[in-house]
Amino acid sequence: MRKALFAGIAVALAAAVPAVPAGALPAYQNYVALGDSFTAGPRIPEQRTDPAGCGRSSANYSALLGDLLVTRSTVDASCSGADTTHLTRSQELAEGSNPPQLDALRPETDLVTVGLGGNDYNLFKRIVDTCPVLRPQNPTGAPCRAYFTVNGTDTLRGIITQTEGNLTEGLLRVHDRAPRAKVLAVGYPRLVPPSGFCGSTLPFADGDYAWIAELEQALGDAIANAAAASGSSYVDVYGASLGHDACAQPGSAWVNGDLDRDDAARYQPVLAGMQGVSGVIFDHLRRG
Repeated sequence: MRKALFAGIAVALAAAVPAVPAGALPAYQNYVALGDSFTAGPRIPEQRTDPAGCGRSSANYSALLGDLLVTRSTVDASCSGADTTHLTRSQELAEGSNPPQLDALRPETDLVTVGLGGNDYNLFKRIVDTCPVLRPQNPTGAPCRAYFTVNGTDTLRGIITQTEGNLTEGLLRVHDRAPRAKVLAVGYPRLVPPSGFCGSTLPFADGDYAWIAELEQALGDAIANAAAASGSSYVDVYGASLGHDACAQPGSAWVNGDLDRDDAARYQPVLAGMQGVSGVIFDHLRRG
């Protein structure tokens, strides 16, 4: 199992970015991962139970990255459904709760990854819950974009603007709690392809594909801006995931579509995605 995981990471590294001399990699000893489901990995085997409601996988990108870096400790505080408010407050789950994610940080923490933003104001949930329902109204048009446009304003773009401020504040808090740490703001892999459709996997109207791609790019820009404003470093997963959207061939996709799978939740990362993202972050660190 572990051999297969690292083989997948090696493939992801080779496909995503050119090789970089290994000697450029700094040593990290105390790594903490903060984030939502795209960090946690719901349904990806094997699922941890600390707490079970967070959907944390023992093969998510933070676990794989910790192994690649040979850290002394890797602490995964991520939890499915988390937004930026859960950096400082507990997240209530069906059974129990997940403590404020910032509580995982220590003065000796020297590396932090933060994968948050997509759940602020239910941004991601609004898209995946609403767009498939509206598709029958205008299958070749953009009914979802029209639904979220009020008086000529794209309301979801407004949400992304607010999220940028929330994430900037959150990243500053991370630096306060872990002043020695290199802090990485990790973006999201792309859900929709840059062109074409796959209605059986992503049941959106044809015209909404391009709009969703624009929102994904806008969210990536917001995360990058928050990283710059807080003295953090942005890891561009969106760009690196070109060709690995949910419409890609099985084995190439980094994200599941609207498919019922035992090894991945709907619209959530798959194991190949975790391997890919860990490789992208690892190479980002090697590049300095």
